[in-house]
Amino acid sequence: MPSPLGEGAEPRKPTTGHRSMANDCAETSARPPRRSPRRRMRFEVRMLFFALLAGVPSVVATVLLLWLGDYANATRWTLTGLVVMFWLGTALSFRFHLVYPLQTLSNLLSALREEDYSLRARGARPDDALGEVLVEVNALSEDLRGRRLGALEATALLRKVMAEIDVAVFTFDSEQCLRLMNRAGERLLGQLSERILGRTAAELGLGDCLKGEPSRIMTISFPGGAGRWALRRSAFRESGMPHELLVLTDLSRPLREEERQAWQRLIRVLGHELNNSLAPIKSMAGTLETLLERQPRPADWEDDMRRGLDVIEARAAALSRFMEAYSRLARLPTPKMQAVEVGTLVRRVVGLESRTAIALSPGPDLTLRADPDQLEQLLINLLRNAVDAALETGGGVSVWWIRRSDQLEVCIRDEGPGLSNTSNLFVPFFTTKPMGSGIGLVLSRQIAEAHGGSLTLEDRKDRAGCEARLWLPMQSA
Repeated sequence: MPSPLGEGAEPRKPTTGHRSMANDCAETSARPPRRSPRRRMRFEVRMLFFALLAGVPSVVATVLLLWLGDYANATRWTLTGLVVMFWLGTALSFRFHLVYPLQTLSNLLSALREEDYSLRARGARPDDALGEVLVEVNALSEDLRGRRLGALEATALLRKVMAEIDVAVFTFDSEQCLRLMNRAGERLLGQLSERILGRTAAELGLGDCLKGEPSRIMTISFPGGAGRWALRRSAFRESGMPHELLVLTDLSRPLREEERQAWQRLIRVLGHELNNSLAPIKSMAGTLETLLERQPRPADWEDDMRRGLDVIEARAAALSRFMEAYSRLARLPTPKMQAVEVGTLVRRVVGLESRTAIALSPGPDLTLRADPDQLEQLLINLLRNAVDAALETGGGVSVWWIRRSDQLEVCIRDEGPGLSNTSNLFVPFFTTKPMGSGIGLVLSRQIAEAHGGSLTLEDRKDRAGCEARLWLPMQSA
């Protein structure tokens, strides 16, 4: 009979799921003798016994007819032998056709248990009972193969990410012994993982990291670096045993990089503004000095001197306004929280703008805790920018507010030309207005963030124009 297994597969006795009689006896003798278990025949023996039992009536009847009939003794013995041989052969064939598929299924399941998904059962057809079982086993094998392949790929990706990320990751067992760390952890401790796996956290200088709050910022010195570190610690289980995952992120390096970029932006802006004022002052001072040295002086030299001094005064005043704006931006006070009625505040701000009509859509009656002066200044800045943009195109301005979950949303829309450069919206002292200071939006965002909210500006999607959205938390008033 052809094997239901794939090419090269040999049928074997099942090693799991089916115990032999010897194993049954061994386990029985090993158990405490509380009661005597009833001995059971093996499945193969029982099936052979039932097959033989099913043929007993026919064999007995046939033999009786032979021996009671008028036949020669040679004929009787020959036919009796043939009948008995046919009876035994049929019973053994029945046993084989019943037990062999079960052994095949046992081999397949054993291969699945050993994570060998390459074997497939032949003869899998949906038109009979055994074929349906083989179809399901093959489908299970293919499904497990796909899951194992996905797990291997996910594990490989995880290992690659763990090796490449610039975050130190450590794993400790219940005894606080190091079990795993990535490449960033090796650089931090200054040693290869093969040399220090199994050592305790105290020996590695990480004992304090496994104590206290699971999420905090610490100042620690390691062989591979010192500074401020963001610590994250969590628990997980592996093979039923508790483990701890420790993640250390270096905050000093990104903070230094941000600080350097901030200084570069500040110096660039300050240098630009100072040059804009000092260059004409220097040029005009040189012109006036030349005028005073000329002999004889021209008849209108006093008028030239006065115009030059006016230019110097104007540029000096512009420089003074710039420095005042910078000081104002750097000295934003802490908000003084108190109960503020949103509708009253928005209506008062809208009433201050008289250059164009503003469409106000009243929202729900809401009260939140905020600094009314700072919040009013924020709304004035946003509304003034919206009106300035609308006047360029002759469009309108609309204002509304609404509560979304636990946040207040205030929206100011205009029908102006839209945003020309979104990358510089919140860059200090950047402005596209001839007389603008470049701090309105920066100051507005600082006020919003000081209240725990946020401020966004983007182009409208329904038409030309800009949309400013202010989000503030609805704290209890």
